[in-house]
Amino acid sequence: MLPVETKKLSAYELKEFIELICVFADVFEMKEFQMPNESYLQSLLSRDDFFVFVTLIDGKVIAGLTAYLLRQYYSERPLVYIFDLAVQTKWQRKGIGNTLIRNINEYCRKEGMEEVFVQADVADEYALDFYRSTGGLPEEVIHFTYPLN
Repeated sequence: MLPVETKKLSAYELKEFIELICVFADVFEMKEFQMPNESYLQSLLSRDDFFVFVTLIDGKVIAGLTAYLLRQYYSERPLVYIFDLAVQTKWQRKGIGNTLIRNINEYCRKEGMEEVFVQADVADEYALDFYRSTGGLPEEVIHFTYPLN
């Protein structure tokens, strides 16, 4: 197997962030996805409450996750919400997703975060099995949305 590198992106790695968004669009089968403006993506990547971790093979992004820091009022220690995580299909089931979860958890532990959490659709057995296998503890909740269009 080629050398695998997993890292947290800095504010100066827009190219890798865009590559990750393309991985998300492919894995999540987002047929009519249109990439946001690069200046917007750069501003997001520069925020201190937004994290991007990627896995590269031979310098090309093949997986990653994005997460948001949530400051809370019950504790001075923030929470971190994993928003998206994907691994290109041909690289799945090779430990890459596990490494991403391990990396964000280690980073958040060092930074003094209280907890990292992620949601998965009840019908997505693959995602549920994956998060259980990484040590995630399931909590039963129902997610409500309020479309604003």
